Amino acid sequence: MNRGTIDVGSRPGGLDLQATLESGQSYLWWREDGADFEAGTTGDDGWYLTTARVDGTPAVVRTRKREDRLEWESTVDAGPLLRRRLSLGDHLPTIRETAPNDGFVQRAYDTYWGMRVVSDPPFPSVVSFICSAQMRVSRIHRMQQSLREAFGTPVSFDGETYHAYPTPEQLAAASEAELRELKLGYRAPYVKRTAEMVANGEADPGDAAGRTYEEAREYLTQFVGVGEKVADCVLLFSLDYRQAVPLDTWIRTTIEEYYPDCDRGNYVDTSRAIRERLGGEFAGYTQTYIFHYLRHAEDEPPEG
Repeated sequence: MNRGTIDVGSRPGGLDLQATLESGQSYLWWREDGADFEAGTTGDDGWYLTTARVDGTPAVVRTRKREDRLEWESTVDAGPLLRRRLSLGDHLPTIRETAPNDGFVQRAYDTYWGMRVVSDPPFPSVVSFICSAQMRVSRIHRMQQSLREAFGTPVSFDGETYHAYPTPEQLAAASEAELRELKLGYRAPYVKRTAEMVANGEADPGDAAGRTYEEAREYLTQFVGVGEKVADCVLLFSLDYRQAVPLDTWIRTTIEEYYPDCDRGNYVDTSRAIRERLGGEFAGYTQTYIFHYLRHAEDEPPEG
């Protein structure tokens, strides 16, 4: 077993690991103690696990935050992977300076300061957000766990057997009936067809990277089950388009209550307007803080 630590206390903005992994950005992590992410009260000292592929080899990564250190254990050297997946190179104070200087947004930043926008691998990100439609966070997580256990490659770690996230080929080989048995419902054919597209070489979500933002979003919508909102989620939480603002229910509510002039009657124009209002280049970061704050704040956000 490989072990290591990463100093996160000296990084600008630090790291709120719990908020980063439990804020609906990623459905590829779970708590070793089985705590439900939906509750938002798991505590900040437990172990989080994920699976990854390093040079094509399935690996298990376990990490937790202790004071100013991120501790990890893995089947591989997980330091570089964690730095990338948790975006530890992002300079949070600079990012925050681009956000609107109003009470609502600043309260969100204050409450979850240290939360970072994740950088998940593209294919699992696409599949998990296809599954996210009209689903609670806890159910989306369970779906991804079910996909791992049913179709993923087994990996031994610390005396336990885990399963890597399925490859496109593994999910493409699954039948629609098998996927429906895992409670994917109407999403089952979307997941299967998207997996087939990647496995057959028709398209790869990673190929959206490097395009202009709106071209990248359009590219991702060719995958079955991926509309503009899901595409924005993948761009923001996987492909490092920090300006992407997925227009989900929470953000539409924010627009209605705080920025009504940004509602332009259609997704593309409203998206462009709210990106500009929330800071342009890093609007997706501000969106993520707002989203998590609205879902878990104990009281109503102040006016301003």
